[in-house]
Amino acid sequence: MAQYRGALPQLEGELFLTDGGIETTLVFHEGIALPDFAAFVLLNYPDGQEALRKYFRAYCDIASHYGTGLILESPTWRANPDWANHLGFTPRGLAEANRQAIDLLLALRGEVESGPTPVVISGCIGPRGDGYVADEAMDEFQAQQYHSEQIGVFTDTAADLVSAITMNYVEEAMGIALAAREAHMPVVISFTVETDGRLPTGQGLKEAIEQVDAVTAGYPAYYMINCAHPDHFENVLLPGSRWVQRIRGLRANASRKSHAELNEATALDSGDPEELGAQYARLRKRLPQINVMGGCCGTDHRHIEQMAKACKPLFHAAL
Repeated sequence: MAQYRGALPQLEGELFLTDGGIETTLVFHEGIALPDFAAFVLLNYPDGQEALRKYFRAYCDIASHYGTGLILESPTWRANPDWANHLGFTPRGLAEANRQAIDLLLALRGEVESGPTPVVISGCIGPRGDGYVADEAMDEFQAQQYHSEQIGVFTDTAADLVSAITMNYVEEAMGIALAAREAHMPVVISFTVETDGRLPTGQGLKEAIEQVDAVTAGYPAYYMINCAHPDHFENVLLPGSRWVQRIRGLRANASRKSHAELNEATALDSGDPEELGAQYARLRKRLPQINVMGGCCGTDHRHIEQMAKACKPLFHAAL
């Protein structure tokens, strides 16, 4: 049974950490092959399940040490019908993988959750297509239909919410929000941007957030930005803007490289964890509504620990 679906604790404003870049960590640090960058395939094997537990426990330890909340994001970014079919999963096998992912996080929550460390479980939804390129775009009604299956599976689990990660065009984001609303499931929308702070389609972040809110009557619990370095978007986040107030979370890349450069890279660019933590603290000071902090490509537990170290002093009330 979902524990926080009716009242997400991160909306109260205290610091919540998430994990880093799960795929880049598993591939480059753990030497695990992930076909199509799909971490959910590891759920099929005992060794793979243990690798996922090891990965998430590092973030549980950080949250416990710093006394923050924690959002555990399921390893299901690729667990939608098109990618699963390409990987040889049947519809039944795909549904079971999504359920297994939540069960794995539920067991971890049982190990680590205490008073100062509330652990929220999120069902991760990725784009139907490429995370960096808005190819074969759907309209919002096609997107609603396409993603409703995965959202429906999560609704029948202990997931507290669903998070749409690396949304690169607005219609898919709208469709996911509409599907979540129909399922009475809280949803977070996380857009990715290019080095100019705009979506890969060229649309501004302001326009994208306002469009989703207009079509869904403001249904998303909040918005996030992921898979971009703070240098790429902080200049467009103007304090006091109503649309900026809707952004509560960041999952930045470690690297300053563009999406195109990252696609061509043969080695992992882990950036500077301490510098990234300091940038998060600077953003938090400018935008005090931001309280959900994690990472994306190239980040790992070192980056998240630096975020906690730099940002925890900026939160004064105890959880």
